[in-house]
Amino acid sequence: MKKIFAILLSLIFVVSLCSCSSDNDKIRFGAAGIGGIYNETVTSIRELADESGKLKIEQKTTAGSAANVRLLSQGYLDAAIAQSDIVSDAYNGENNFEKSGAYKGYSALASLYTEACHIVVRKDSNINSVDDLLGKTVNIGEKESGSELNAKQILASYGLNSKMVKEVNLDYAEAAKKLENKEIDCLFVTVGMNATIVDELAKQCDIKLLEIDNATSNKLKSAYSYIDCKIPKNTYNDQNTDINTIGIKSVILVSDKLSNDKVKELAKLIFNNAKEIQLTVSADIDITEENAVKGINIPFHKGAIEYYKEKGISVK
Repeated sequence: MKKIFAILLSLIFVVSLCSCSSDNDKIRFGAAGIGGIYNETVTSIRELADESGKLKIEQKTTAGSAANVRLLSQGYLDAAIAQSDIVSDAYNGENNFEKSGAYKGYSALASLYTEACHIVVRKDSNINSVDDLLGKTVNIGEKESGSELNAKQILASYGLNSKMVKEVNLDYAEAAKKLENKEIDCLFVTVGMNATIVDELAKQCDIKLLEIDNATSNKLKSAYSYIDCKIPKNTYNDQNTDINTIGIKSVILVSDKLSNDKVKELAKLIFNNAKEIQLTVSADIDITEENAVKGINIPFHKGAIEYYKEKGISVK
């Protein structure tokens, strides 16, 4: 009986060991909320990985950029997408990350595309500028999302705080529905151009996008990592003019614990299938090795450095 029991224990141990090693083979990839470009991008990368059979990717829905860098640093994710401003601030323990301290344990793989700060209101509202949001109900995005951080910084630059604006934290889909039903007055979303969430909302009700004036834009650019950004006319339904706003780069991050070989394989998967990813993602993105090393203010993973070196591109 003791021998049988011992054999059973051994079998259980072997099975659990195999299960653990199988889990360790997976790259847990933070994709932010459903309806956003991050989610679409990671979905595309995961499907390509499934087709190639060389990588196993487990897609994880998260609150967004700030959550992704925290989860990466704590070992709950192996890869993620996040905004470059949040990546840099979290890595260095600056601005909104002064209290929490620096988040480490991750490095860069590639810069993807510019995300534009969309400030969306109904067309039939009397809101024509950010100043008009005084006393209004505004969705600033999910907690720990890049949209939330950007919304707070933009509102503050106009002198509006949480006592002057009723701030709510809703996900993309819920916020769009509530704006359509006039339950909120405005939604902030930092996302790639031609984003599904804004595009679909524009088809459900007439919307308009608020601009950020030059003085405020310059103020934000001097304080944070924003860049000038324009949402071209006709990007969304019935959008007849260009919209001047600010933008930020999106960055693919990987855990420092991922092997060089696995990171190189992920880089190959992305760049070798750049056209396929662009076709499956609603935003206008341009994935090339040359663009991928721009706008990143933290170190690259050693596997990424090796990959770019083979392509004749020098990074640190």
